[in-house]
Amino acid sequence: MAELTYRDAVAAGIAQEMRRDENVVFLGEDIGAAGGVFKATVGLFEEFGPRRVRDTPISEQAILGAAMGAAMTGLKPIAEIMFSDFLAVCWDLVANEIAKTRYMTDGQITLPLVIRTANGAGSRFGAQHSQSVENWAMMIPGIKVIAPAFPADVKGLIAAAVRDPDPVIIFEQKSLYAFKGEVPDGDHVEEIGKAKVLRHGTDCTIVALALMVHRALAAAEILQRDHGISCTVVDVRSLVPLDTVTILAEVAKTGRLVTIEENPRLCGWGAEIASIVADEIFWDLDGPIIRITTPHIPLPSADLLEDNTIPSVERVVREIREKID
Repeated sequence: MAELTYRDAVAAGIAQEMRRDENVVFLGEDIGAAGGVFKATVGLFEEFGPRRVRDTPISEQAILGAAMGAAMTGLKPIAEIMFSDFLAVCWDLVANEIAKTRYMTDGQITLPLVIRTANGAGSRFGAQHSQSVENWAMMIPGIKVIAPAFPADVKGLIAAAVRDPDPVIIFEQKSLYAFKGEVPDGDHVEEIGKAKVLRHGTDCTIVALALMVHRALAAAEILQRDHGISCTVVDVRSLVPLDTVTILAEVAKTGRLVTIEENPRLCGWGAEIASIVADEIFWDLDGPIIRITTPHIPLPSADLLEDNTIPSVERVVREIREKID
């Protein structure tokens, strides 16, 4: 068991799959000798060479067009879109082509490809480089959507995504790249579509994703220590497929649901989970569902403004206290 940063776990997961299968190739902007703009792909070019680790022009459409064609002809491409915001530039390829090819060819063509992208705020990059856009992908049939919170999940879910016969988008929270955690040595694969219960409590169930998982755990510790409120914390990890079995079971135990989302409130993934909970276990609820989100505004780049936009540990503690205590 090694301690790796989140960014090193990205490189470890990709390297594991490239060693395992020579059909796995990797392409994107500055991913080669430069090691990626977030230094999440350091060492891959040196180990696998320019034939399998390919720097591309600054063109998201070219990157995904090449990845789609490669997948159709038997390769297993991993394509990096530098910032998740830039998916908007190539969204036709994602939503209308990659997501639908298997369906429209009656399974004659599969697209075993992975799209990796840096997602979310916390780095002061402003409104066009800081969005959390996993909701964009979640609504498109035909794409699997994952967002790991810990280095071990990064490595294991990248491996699972590469081995999956369908397209998978991995949203890596850029503020977590320096976060360290233990990562299993050797072949490590996690299960797509499986949430993890990280903490058990009795008063409410907090459901969170990526960076918000860490803030949920910190808030749960404060709520228990200072206010006697006991919280379960569930790391969703996978939005599509969504592990409703685990989420419903944990909410039923505590009778209360809190979602923490690094998304604008309108149409957030937490709204979907709230809808499912209300449909399936309404009579197990002891109070209203609580959604803690960003406001419906473009993200500011000023430090203080960005910090006040994204759900903080203090805000999570305050809102849960006000509505549960």
